[in-house]
Amino acid sequence: MVDADGLELDLERRLEAIFMVADEPISIVSLATALSAPVPAVRQSIERLVADYDGAGPSSADGASGGTRRGFELREVGGGWRMYVRGEFDDVVRDFVLTQNPTRLSQAALETLAVIAYKQPISRGQIAAIRAVNVDSVVRTLVGRGLVTEAYTDSETGAIHYETTDMLLGQLGINSLDELPHISPLLDDGSEGFDGVA
Repeated sequence: MVDADGLELDLERRLEAIFMVADEPISIVSLATALSAPVPAVRQSIERLVADYDGAGPSSADGASGGTRRGFELREVGGGWRMYVRGEFDDVVRDFVLTQNPTRLSQAALETLAVIAYKQPISRGQIAAIRAVNVDSVVRTLVGRGLVTEAYTDSETGAIHYETTDMLLGQLGINSLDELPHISPLLDDGSEGFDGVA
């Protein structure tokens, strides 16, 4: 027979397993549903996990209070819970990520992403017309990386229109597309071709 402490520990371990694969915050109700557990039990387990990761565990036999503060934390954001790196370790993680060989987007993918970001929602045909090349595989790559998503399908033409995702905003470090730089100052206005013309 499993005692109450064993059930709590089992619930905490199952929650940890879910948090390890979650790429966005998960609500307590969603967690309770997924684990077939009562919402109050899930809430209490999350509180214990937060305390455990913060180093507020039980005192040890030698009188030392608390446990080990972890390099990650369980944080409530946007109505849900998710694991995050503790702020004081951001530099370590950034340096680690930068020293790895991240798969970078090709020039074609960056150009296509820029067109989508500035013109969204936009169809592949419209993107191809702007870039003057076939963009099918590039758009599939951007969708696969989670930077672009299908916004809607035009009922008359059947064309899928694409828009950027919140993941792109996070990668760019901005809160909304309004923070993108204005593109007109970055474009050549063609005036150089008219220098010296009377």
